[in-house]
Amino acid sequence: MCEGIKSEGDCPLTPTLSRMAREFVVQMAKVKSKYVCQNCGYETAGYLGKCPECGSWGSFVEEVDSSSIKKEAVLEVIDTIPPMKLSEIEMNSEIRFSTNISEFDRVLGGGIVQGSLVLIAGDPGIGKSTILLQTSGELCREDKKVLYISAEESASQVKLRAERLGVKSDNLYIYPQTNLELIKKHIEALNPDLVIVDSIQAIYTSLIQSSAGSVSQIRECCNSLMQVAKTQNVSIIVIGHVTKEGNIAGPKVLEHMVDTVIQFEGDKYKSYRILRSIKNRFGNTSEVGIFEMSSKGLSEVVNPSELFLKEYNQTQTPGSTIIVTSEGTRPLLVEIQALVGTTPYPAPRRVANGVDTGRVLQILAVLEKRIGLNLSKQDVYVNVIGGIDVNEPAADLGIALAIVTCVRDVVFDTQTAIIGELGLSGEIRAVNHIEKRINEAQKLGFKRIIIPEANEVQEKFDGIEIVKVRRILEAITRGVRGVKSDN
Repeated sequence: MCEGIKSEGDCPLTPTLSRMAREFVVQMAKVKSKYVCQNCGYETAGYLGKCPECGSWGSFVEEVDSSSIKKEAVLEVIDTIPPMKLSEIEMNSEIRFSTNISEFDRVLGGGIVQGSLVLIAGDPGIGKSTILLQTSGELCREDKKVLYISAEESASQVKLRAERLGVKSDNLYIYPQTNLELIKKHIEALNPDLVIVDSIQAIYTSLIQSSAGSVSQIRECCNSLMQVAKTQNVSIIVIGHVTKEGNIAGPKVLEHMVDTVIQFEGDKYKSYRILRSIKNRFGNTSEVGIFEMSSKGLSEVVNPSELFLKEYNQTQTPGSTIIVTSEGTRPLLVEIQALVGTTPYPAPRRVANGVDTGRVLQILAVLEKRIGLNLSKQDVYVNVIGGIDVNEPAADLGIALAIVTCVRDVVFDTQTAIIGELGLSGEIRAVNHIEKRINEAQKLGFKRIIIPEANEVQEKFDGIEIVKVRRILEAITRGVRGVKSDN
């Protein structure tokens, strides 16, 4: 058809081809890219070496700006739930259902709330998949239907773990899939009571151009799962990875989207694990559940205080005290050990494991100023036995007395527990849940307990002497027996 054409302008197809080329160029020009920080989600038009929002280096990845892509169709939004008066809202009697694992229920606030979205995060190999597979087995025994989305393992690998844990049920459905659209399709078709997504970093949605695990994918997938949970009244538990600093991987908005955030902690050199509630819209925060890892999975620890004091030496040893800390509503007895020694170096070391180092430095300053304890040329080591982290100030008095007994080489009464916050002027300040703490010490056989004078005890306790102190010097006088160490 183009025979005899001597120039480009003589071709009848030239205007059409030129118009198509211009439209192609215009469409390509509309697709823009942006750089997103994989740590916090900060967006910028160009690459930056350091994120101005979170300060991380080398965390920017180029992604397609979905807002620049032309949408072919606009979905019609249908309002299915009109605004309702508070008095007209009916509460379902089965708004919660128990997992039949009491420690897990404690952290969740009494059980799993229908239509809730729960995030469980922890280090690799800590036991996140194990506890959720055990939870699935317990729920299936109660005729609950569970859909387990395995985005990181095949179905045979999940079954291998299930056989080791003794989980066998026809109500447990395993679906190895990473595409979010297919996952939502099967959730709607199966209508399960609980959906477990393992993990949120491994699934992706086709609406986002970036790869799975990016900030955009995690944010969009979590938002889509939240809509499924709320609209279909399906409880969803997602597993999240953590960074090398121990923070939950992905954007910070991920923690704001979900209803409950649970941190799975544990010492790799110990067999026990700790479930800690960081955020809970339906229960108490800072609640903990204690588990012990074995070859058959995670087993509950009924009396965690006894676990932490299992190796407590009842012989007279300087630098060791027992404190009663509180994790959520649960009192725990843990051992504090302190070691103080002369250093040949000009700058003494201050090392704290399980407690805040800044808090230990403050206690040392109070001891130097208020009781004249010279520690300027001493190395000080403070350790919480068992690997648990104690963050509350009620441990101050126990830490101070452990340091004092080690410096003076005297023994603190092994039958005495300690509670109290230490003020900068040397006063012992009141703490919360005092009666629960005293009751826990009494159950474990302690004969005396030192508490702040400002705390009022309404309940009567038999078999345990309650010693109230006002200042640090009084606590030292009444707690230390003055027995020299055999060492």
